[in-house]
Amino acid sequence: MSDNFKEQGGAATMDPSPVMRLLTSRVMTRLCQPKQLIKRRASLEKEREKLGQPHVVEYFHQVDDGYSHLAAQVLQSLSERYQIKIVCHIVAGPQGKNSPEPELLLKLSRHDACQVAPEYGLEFPQHDQPLSPGLVKLASSILAAQNSAGFVECAAEVGRALWADDELTLKALAQQLGCASDTNTADCIATGNRRQNALKHYSGGMFYYGEEWYWGVDRLYHLEQRFSELGVAQTSDAALLMPRPPIETGQLQDDGSLTLEVYASLRSPYTAVIFDRVVKLARDTGVTLAVRPVLPMVMRGVPATRQKGMYIFADAAREAHAAGVPFGNFYDPIGNPARRGYSLYPWACEQGRGVALISAFLSCAFVESINLNNDAGLKKMVEKAGLDWSEAKRRVGQPGWEALLETNRLEMYASGLWGVPSFRLLDETGKELLALWGQDRLWLFARVIQRHLRARQ
Repeated sequence: MSDNFKEQGGAATMDPSPVMRLLTSRVMTRLCQPKQLIKRRASLEKEREKLGQPHVVEYFHQVDDGYSHLAAQVLQSLSERYQIKIVCHIVAGPQGKNSPEPELLLKLSRHDACQVAPEYGLEFPQHDQPLSPGLVKLASSILAAQNSAGFVECAAEVGRALWADDELTLKALAQQLGCASDTNTADCIATGNRRQNALKHYSGGMFYYGEEWYWGVDRLYHLEQRFSELGVAQTSDAALLMPRPPIETGQLQDDGSLTLEVYASLRSPYTAVIFDRVVKLARDTGVTLAVRPVLPMVMRGVPATRQKGMYIFADAAREAHAAGVPFGNFYDPIGNPARRGYSLYPWACEQGRGVALISAFLSCAFVESINLNNDAGLKKMVEKAGLDWSEAKRRVGQPGWEALLETNRLEMYASGLWGVPSFRLLDETGKELLALWGQDRLWLFARVIQRHLRARQ
């Protein structure tokens, strides 16, 4: 990681003043409350009805993004299933501090989309290398020439040819559908970027409706449930187009020969949402759980914008509430609280309570709103983890934990991952069976565990 990224983190960001820590915590706590969300949605719908406006969904497509190609494949079905108007934009994708390592993100999108596409009934070819810039340019010019209705109809077909590296088909589509000039294509993308920025987001493959963002096919079930509540479905079929796959333990039991690694951060809302379910999955399936703590991204120099932070917390809260997981009473543990927690981790592992320590820390910070920046709060966390506070107090803040977290980070990067939570499933020989980033991928690890156990019978 470059020194520039380290400098951009900023001491104020990593170690806020007590007042700023409290204010941030209160803002995020309010953002995460379901009652506030329900109230805001009702107010927006009332205003929409008053103005006589249709249900407008804005979709932001990043041509070289794997997640966007998955989303493009459901646009037509979405427009047919619900009484909505879809307005389509082309965007360049995350820029600046919203994506400090864009090449890694694009690489992950290709790998991740290939893994999950068949599970969703979609298509995505294995594509280890970046797309040809020339083909991306051609595909962009075709899409830029379409109105929103035309975009909905052709986006998947254009994407299919692009990801197949099929220049002949793309040229045929350009002849058939039209092709914008380089200047008009650039203007179209710039317009999309400005619109997305005005709506306070930064990423491709995103749906926007009623002041909320929905990331690709993985969050479409939230939007579909919202439409169902509004009564805008145009079919009597109550099934969702893109339901979230459940985390299914399955019937087969491992003998501990498989290893499920989880890369976790003490300040990650997504880690807080999924950590206890990871522990449960490992216990219920008999696989060995290996917890690999890493520093929060801001504390390891990855810059974060307020725009990105607000989306992540709101999205994590929505995911938690949908899963019935307690979440949202937040007291920010960034900086010193996280370092104090990490400093106790090696000792907790010696006591056989390392997993319990991380679980307790996340619960205190994200569920119970306990200030872990003082001894009173840290004592509650330590005792919740089943550890002795008098011994912990003697050990807290001692160095020696940093090398472990850095080793974990390097191993995570070596697998093509860098965000948290990330997971790796290893077989009996240590061979990697699956490596993916995101709390919304645990269901796939559960499926792969069962598939591997069946194949081994």
